[in-house]
Amino acid sequence: MAKSVQDVLELIKEHGIRMIDFKMVDINGQYRHVTIPAENFSEDTMKSGIGFDASNYGYAVVEKSDMVFIPDPDTAVVDPFCQIPTLSMTGNAMIIDSPENRPLAQYPRNIVLAAEQYMKDSGVADTMLILPEFEFYLFDQVGWEVQPNSISVQLDANQSYWNSGVQGMGVVVPKQKNYHIAKPFDQAYECRSEMCMHMKDMGIEINYHHPEVAASGQFEIEPQLGKMSEMADATMMIKYIIHNTALKYGKSATFMPKPIYGEAGSGMHVHMLLLKDGEPVFSDDNGYAHLSETAHYFMGGLLHHIASLCALTNPSTNSFKRLVPGFEAPVTVGYATSNRSAVIRIPAYAKAPNKRRFELRNPDATCNPYFCYAALLMAGLDGVKNKIDPHKNGWGPYDMNLYNLPEEEKKKLKGLPTSLEEALDALEKDHDYLTAGGVFPEELLLNFIKAKRQECRQLAAIPNPAEFEKYYNL
Repeated sequence: MAKSVQDVLELIKEHGIRMIDFKMVDINGQYRHVTIPAENFSEDTMKSGIGFDASNYGYAVVEKSDMVFIPDPDTAVVDPFCQIPTLSMTGNAMIIDSPENRPLAQYPRNIVLAAEQYMKDSGVADTMLILPEFEFYLFDQVGWEVQPNSISVQLDANQSYWNSGVQGMGVVVPKQKNYHIAKPFDQAYECRSEMCMHMKDMGIEINYHHPEVAASGQFEIEPQLGKMSEMADATMMIKYIIHNTALKYGKSATFMPKPIYGEAGSGMHVHMLLLKDGEPVFSDDNGYAHLSETAHYFMGGLLHHIASLCALTNPSTNSFKRLVPGFEAPVTVGYATSNRSAVIRIPAYAKAPNKRRFELRNPDATCNPYFCYAALLMAGLDGVKNKIDPHKNGWGPYDMNLYNLPEEEKKKLKGLPTSLEEALDALEKDHDYLTAGGVFPEELLLNFIKAKRQECRQLAAIPNPAEFEKYYNL
């Protein structure tokens, strides 16, 4: 990875780069980009930046100053998906002030950096390491239509059980039986391996990849633990790599949480731990699951704010079609060891003191990763600050399968929001922990809530085919 302007210039020369692509992030966590010829890149580019209108990216910009995008040379990588040799960089949005620029507080990358600084100022820790698990589907065909006289979706995965009647080689996967299935059933192996090789080339270390539960083309790629701000950048690049590599293989990738009725949904479980001066903050040989008091308070903050967090970690209406009982998605506010039915799971295999951690299982990859990761850190730090004990609050540990509890016992459990509207209501009432230290600007949160409410109203007004099946002949 590049460290200076000179390093970038050497990369340009070494790889015969003709174009420099600057990747920016909008409020929904999607890349936008601006490209310049390589010969136009200079040290002045890094100082003066590239001008753009941040209001077009969905932010509630109140400043009247022009905005500029300042590239971060440390993010410079060769883009493998461009036929013309292209160097890609992300960076930060700044407001032009005299005598110098200042960060646009609403820009996602700046929010992550502000959250990390807030953590350091708190004295609790100086580093947050996270590991997001990327679950996704690969379809061989997909199409949809939303017209007054036609509302439909059609998709196909060649390996799916529903193709057992199609004349072919008979290589199909039974429903919900795809987990870790090997060749010849794992028809996307080479595609995923190439994805991981691209990630490695871009400095993103990978633990493994494998088929996930759903037979209709569901898979997972898991990176290694990384610093939160760097992993937010890596999350954007991982999704970019998965989408583009899938297209190369004639497939379509989606991180949509619930694309297929009756099959497992796709989440983005987030493992997390804190370090201070290189030492683990979450480790304690005498604590429950070998986790420290600080770790429990951090979990307490996450569980206390979980309803409002869902607006940022699960910001699509489709997200809540995944968060339903009957699958491995969590629906219960609680924590436990090796229990996938609780929203916080403590992996028993993480035995080394510097690896002891927990994972939050409700997030999915429709989120803006910068908002998601920063919000998790802020909620956890709020738990530490206010000593929110998850056990004393009745959130566990739940060391049993919560799906198998008697109905009377289930009624005593607190559940996650069941809709995006409910999560937005919670965020509207509970966001002081996010605005602490000026990390999340209030106007950004209010604008986000307003935009998402409009999205909910729009989708709620559209009939769907299941309603025809249910109500057409009444």
